[in-house]
Amino acid sequence: MSVFISVLIGLAAGVLSGFGVGGGTLLLLYLAFFTSASQQQAQGVNLIYFIACAPASLVSHIKNRYIKIKPALLASGAGVFTSVFSAVLANSVGSSLLRRFFGVLLLYAGVKELFYKKK
Repeated sequence: MSVFISVLIGLAAGVLSGFGVGGGTLLLLYLAFFTSASQQQAQGVNLIYFIACAPASLVSHIKNRYIKIKPALLASGAGVFTSVFSAVLANSVGSSLLRRFFGVLLLYAGVKELFYKKK
């Protein structure tokens, strides 16, 4: 049964990733809260998942002109630089604290989505 649920979560995460709305977050939540994976393991699986799914979504989004190349390159450069620091930090912080930080981030994003109005 757990293999079936894992496949369903993977399919749902793939659909969300294709839309560009963070399928990896769903995968990360599933792994961290409904399996025996630690927060660090869940984040590692999420990174591997992202490497596999991102190219297809990226090609589609570039084709449809949803990506502005210059800001994307600047953000990517900053992301590569800070991810190294963050990975080292995540390995030195306990899983419990990482879960709390992740929970706060999700709450912030959820509240912002509920109450933010586009102009």
